[in-house]
Amino acid sequence: MFGRAPKKSDNTKYYEVLGVSKSASADELKKAYKKAAIKNHPDKGGDPEKFKELAQAYEVLSDPEKREIYDQYGEDALKEGMGGGGASHNPFDIFESFFGGSPFGGSAFGGGSSRGRRQKQGEDVVHPLKVSLEELYTGISKKLSLSRNILCPKCKGKGSKSGASSRCSGCQGSGMRVSIRQLGPGMIQQMQHVCSDCRGSGETISDKDKCGQCKGNKVVQDKKMLEVNVEKGMQHGQKIVFQGEADEAPDTITGDIVFVLQLKEHPKFKRKGDDLYIEHSLTLAEALCGFQFTLKQLDGRQLLLKSSPGEIVKPGQYKAINDEGMPAYQRPFMRGRLYIHFSVDFPDSGSLLPEQCKAIETVLPPKPPCFLTDMELDECEETTLHDVNIDEEMRRKQQQQQQEAYDEDDEPAGGHRVQCAQQ
Repeated sequence: MFGRAPKKSDNTKYYEVLGVSKSASADELKKAYKKAAIKNHPDKGGDPEKFKELAQAYEVLSDPEKREIYDQYGEDALKEGMGGGGASHNPFDIFESFFGGSPFGGSAFGGGSSRGRRQKQGEDVVHPLKVSLEELYTGISKKLSLSRNILCPKCKGKGSKSGASSRCSGCQGSGMRVSIRQLGPGMIQQMQHVCSDCRGSGETISDKDKCGQCKGNKVVQDKKMLEVNVEKGMQHGQKIVFQGEADEAPDTITGDIVFVLQLKEHPKFKRKGDDLYIEHSLTLAEALCGFQFTLKQLDGRQLLLKSSPGEIVKPGQYKAINDEGMPAYQRPFMRGRLYIHFSVDFPDSGSLLPEQCKAIETVLPPKPPCFLTDMELDECEETTLHDVNIDEEMRRKQQQQQQEAYDEDDEPAGGHRVQCAQQ
């Protein structure tokens, strides 16, 4: 973070809490903390607040970089630079790092078993899974092979042959390091970053003691075969979760592998909830005189669709078939509806002969009557109708308007061009 150097505040409190001088060495700090912590441990009836203060003081003063900041600027600088100051670790964790557990025969909370290191939650691994509408209609099982990290089976995730490790001296076991830079008079920059020596683990393993299989990394790569069951009626974006199958890591609760269904577009069917929609074009003869056609359903069945005798289908009309939509998720025997949206194709060109027109008129509803007399009709002006492409017409007019606006912007003020006189 960037900011002004904080005003100097009390930088002796932590030394007083531990009962050491400001020049105390690392060993003197450790001995003082150990002695005072045992005396004030809550399991022995000590003061919990005092125990917490001891852990906070030791955590800061045992870290060379934090101690430098504290000695120069006091506790306020640590609060500004590290999100609130104080011990970033549980005080019982710091205490147990000396003993590998509470030395009083129980946990640091007074329980009956040794308290282990707190586990953090591992990240979930998310994969998109493309599926067709047919697969969501019928359901399908897919086998997928994935690579992931698992705890080394040889060292059981310890990373060492002996199972031992030592606290990283670079970060004092915190896994993070703090650096401070002087940017100018009264200006400092404080940055917190992962320790490069231990890669954030807070532990180091000697080269001789590293596990021969994982090389001290504690994990190795493994291939896992997962069978993903896509159930009937599942939706686009729905998740299929495999709990605890993500990457393993020491002292970490393994995350989940999550597959997110991605529906591929279908050339004919559209889905809305549990209903299916299709578009179908009829000729004018089919719309007026009846139609019959087959439709291949998503599960491969052939459906026969036909109109009722004498039925006329209008352009834009919808019809529905019950129980031919999508199966409901986890209720596959219940299905939605299949909707058919009809359009009517009129003849592209040509004209009807007078006798054909008369034959059609005999079966169609009569034309609306004309209420004008012959004399009134003679006084009307006759017009001529032209075929047009309305989209093309609108596009041409828009281009014309843009060109006119451009020409107007090019005109000089006053509407007259001014020419320079020849000298």
